[in-house]
Amino acid sequence: MSKVAVVYWSGTGNTEVMADAVLKGAKDAGAEAEIFTADRFSAELIDCYDAVALGCPAMGAEELEDSDFLPMYESIKDKLRGKKVVLFGSYGWGDGEWMRNWDEEVKTLGADVAADFVIANEAPDDEAIAACERLGAALV
Repeated sequence: MSKVAVVYWSGTGNTEVMADAVLKGAKDAGAEAEIFTADRFSAELIDCYDAVALGCPAMGAEELEDSDFLPMYESIKDKLRGKKVVLFGSYGWGDGEWMRNWDEEVKTLGADVAADFVIANEAPDDEAIAACERLGAALV
């Protein structure tokens, strides 16, 4: 059985809704899956999981949230090589540049990107929720 960690940061609740859908998709596909906010996940924990879903909304000038999420992400980057990873997040402006940049970085780090990222403009609609569930299943 695959062990999946869903790790996210959410300011408005939109990315949290997406994280819940990723978790559901992983569990429905048969994984042992757990969800963590970014401030409760660490480099030590990532070794306990076969796969990880990372979720963060666009902040500032289309960047990752820098108080909780970015420090956690920086601490796990070196452990992403060869690990199954998917990315997701919401945004309220821009065109998704933060996610394209993040996706490229994760691929450069050598992660096994299991599915294309999912982004939602503001609150995720039914289509985005279904796409997040597919992300979770792709990690299994």
